[in-house]
Order: sequence, then C-alpha cells, then structure tokens
Amino acid sequence: MARYRGSVCRLCRRESEKLFLKGSRCYSEKCAIERRNFPPGQHGFNVRRKISDYGIQLREKQKVKRIYGLLENQFHNYYLKATRQKGVTGENLLVFLETRLDNIIYRLGFAPSRKSARQLVRHRHFMVNGRIVDVPSYLLRPGDVVKVKEKSKGLDIIHMALRESDRAVDLPWLRVNKANLEGELLERPKREDIPLTCQEQLIVELYSK
Repeated sequence: MARYRGSVCRLCRRESEKLFLKGSRCYSEKCAIERRNFPPGQHGFNVRRKISDYGIQLREKQKVKRIYGLLENQFHNYYLKATRQKGVTGENLLVFLETRLDNIIYRLGFAPSRKSARQLVRHRHFMVNGRIVDVPSYLLRPGDVVKVKEKSKGLDIIHMALRESDRAVDLPWLRVNKANLEGELLERPKREDIPLTCQEQLIVELYSK
C-alpha cells in the first residue's frame, strides 16, 4: 500500500502548526514548529504571499489529510462516501476519519501516534470483537470493542503510549480500560466532541468545485 515516507516534521512546518505526527516529540522542545516555524525549502523563511480562497481551501484539506496520514485517493474516497450519507457532508467526513481503527487506537492511548497505531495494526497486535484485524482503515461501529492481543500486552510501545496518554482528551464516545488494554466505541462521534481544529466546510467547498 502506498504511503508517505518523507519527514513528517516538514508537513507540520508546511501547515505552520503542530499536527502531532510524532507522539511525545511534538510536546518537547525538539518539535520542528518550536525550532523552525516557517515553511520548508530554500525560500520558506522569506516567502510572504497572499493566499487565494482556493489556497486556503487547499491548505485546510492538506492539513486534515496529513493529520490522519492519508494519501489523496483514499481521502477523496472518504469525501465521496460522506456525500452519500445523510447529514452534513463535512461532519460525515470527520466521522469516517475518526472511526478508523488506527485513529481509535490512537485516541484510546494505545499508540503514541496514528502512524505507530497503523504499524501495530499491520503487525496484528489488535483485535476487534475478539477477531484479529490487520487493516488500519477498518471502520468501527458503535458497540465494537478493540483489545490488545494477549501475546502483545507486554509491548513497550503500548505501555509507553499509555504513560503519555494523560495528555489525551477524554472523549464521551469512547470507553477505555487501561488495565485490560481494551476500549469500546460507544456511539457515532458528534462534531463538537471531536478534538480537531479545522474548518471541514472548506474541504467540501474545494471538492465540490
């Protein structure tokens, strides 16, 4: 499967804000935004251009796409699926992204980043409703239970993430049991309960042109 293999710190610098792509590093003084808060590249420090309406929409789309670690085709497919659902398209899009298995694992605090969560899922360390699932894009439904596989409960990366998960926001649509290393999706998340600063309507406007 195709995936971005470059420096993720460059992505944060390009969007001029923290996307929290590297776990605990993003909270430290080593964060690229703290050290070089200007776009990457030879002329990044000196570029001061006025951004068009299209550019603003594009940057919002790129930001959300990079936060969830998706490439263009997959992100656009989620948009198309969101347009076929009842309700507000932008909110439907965020719900699809939030209910991905890799994102749920990250939100539960079982991985330091979504990238790490994807790797753990690929390596078959997690179960959904008692069955091993190795597809990071697997969409969970209300009532689905995610649990660390018994043989994987001693993994250092999971326990390290749990120690750092005190920063995580308590989400009303998730239940987590750190002792048993399991969590449950209680309900479909509402927009106001999704801890993501973005204007999803700009993404809808960009794709609907």
